Amino acid sequence: MFGRLMPTEGKFFDLFIQHADLCVRGANEMVELMTNFNDLERRVHAIESIEKQADKVTHETLESLHKTFITPLDRDDIHQLITRMDDILDLMEDVAQTISLYDIKAITPEAKRLAELCYSCTDKVKSAVGLLHNMDNARQILAICADIDRFESEADHVMRAAMSKLFRDEPDVRNLIKLKAIYELLETVTDRCEDVANIIEGIIVENA
Repeated sequence: MFGRLMPTEGKFFDLFIQHADLCVRGANEMVELMTNFNDLERRVHAIESIEKQADKVTHETLESLHKTFITPLDRDDIHQLITRMDDILDLMEDVAQTISLYDIKAITPEAKRLAELCYSCTDKVKSAVGLLHNMDNARQILAICADIDRFESEADHVMRAAMSKLFRDEPDVRNLIKLKAIYELLETVTDRCEDVANIIEGIIVENA
């Protein structure tokens, strides 16, 4: 009888993996959007749909956190990890909607490269989260987090170069403003991935 009354741990690691997989899917759609503007509306809708699915996973995680007495990780770490991961997809949705609302007709190679770096970061987030259930994976997880930091640094360099080129060469002020907003949103996606990596590194330090 007592055993049935004890709260379970909850499937937090499974939920993390579900969310990370959605982040990768969203990033892939974003790269495809940057590659082929002929399919813009469908790609934007796909990203919005993925973001809504991720919101449900986030809600389920937080709801489970409130109902679970014994958690496999610190409660604050679980909360921070899932909410920062959710920020990643929120920003991707912002990118897609901004491209659609601003009626951007063509994207630059720099924006496409930033989207590719977003994909690389989310793919690494998924790899790190997939190993988090076992602290024997600590060294491998930390190496993956270092990869995320490296991709984020590259995104910083790409954005700075893109901004420099934009202000130097773009004659249309309206187009300059539109592209500047896209660059900043894309780079911020990699920032949020780095935030997730920092949270994961903290979890490793606390639990390994």
